[in-house]
Amino acid sequence: MTTLLALDIGGTKVGWGIVEVGDSEHVTERGSIPTDAMRGGADVAARVCQLASSLAASHPRVTGVAVASAGVVDPAAGTIVSATGTMPGWGGTPLGTLLHESTGLSVRVLNDVHAHGLGEATLGAGRPYRSVLSIAVGTGIGGAFVEDGRVAFGARGIAGHVGHIHHHYAPDMVCSCGRKGHIESFCSGSGITAWYDSLRGESDPAVDGGRALQELADGGNVLAASCFARSAYALGEATASLVNCTDPAAVILSGSMTRSGDIWWDALREGFAASAMTPVADTPILVGSLGGDAPLLGAVSFFLHA
Repeated sequence: MTTLLALDIGGTKVGWGIVEVGDSEHVTERGSIPTDAMRGGADVAARVCQLASSLAASHPRVTGVAVASAGVVDPAAGTIVSATGTMPGWGGTPLGTLLHESTGLSVRVLNDVHAHGLGEATLGAGRPYRSVLSIAVGTGIGGAFVEDGRVAFGARGIAGHVGHIHHHYAPDMVCSCGRKGHIESFCSGSGITAWYDSLRGESDPAVDGGRALQELADGGNVLAASCFARSAYALGEATASLVNCTDPAAVILSGSMTRSGDIWWDALREGFAASAMTPVADTPILVGSLGGDAPLLGAVSFFLHA
């Protein structure tokens, strides 16, 4: 039995789990601390290292640290190459080195969405399939292509940034990357809310998030329902385009937007059907099964098998 500490470093929180690896992998303990990202990358790194050191000391069976982190990651060096404004100063952080120095343990670092996709592909809904396109649709949109248990990183480590595909539905919506018209700007949880707010009239109430917008759509608000349907249709089209290019055995969708109900799912499948080439039109579209454990388990899989 191998025991690892897994960390999931995001813009809002740093999740952790103690993962036991034997015939299977399972999280036996879990917790989190706030990221407090606006305090800067150096502050975040210091508190992550303090957390890891404390957990390693209190769990002496831990033999390594498996990390899933926001930002573009150099998985060989364990360094954060770059990050968006949601985590200022995080880019350039030598995270793997810092964690090794603070814990004395072996450390492997993977991008958080890559880790999420790897977890779902190898231990979750994608387990029966050789190749999986994983798309996480929550506050933002990210993804990963996993084949034979390995993540496709690309030449610069950014393969899988599916949220930055352009779509004509919202050409003036600004994406988190600073460009306009990317699907993340109006298909993500934060994006669809911003899109609704940019279009609403005096008779349309303000909303404070995707859940409130869904309740408004389910209650019969025409604009809210239209935003859900059109954004999901666009995401379906974008997913089909990716499937046309990569030909995965299955697609896995996860994240908060997958709990948006029939309006969202019906429109997504319609958009997929409209753009998928005939040979891939029957590609299974599955819902992720690991929830918040996906990036923890994916980081562990990368630690063990990379």
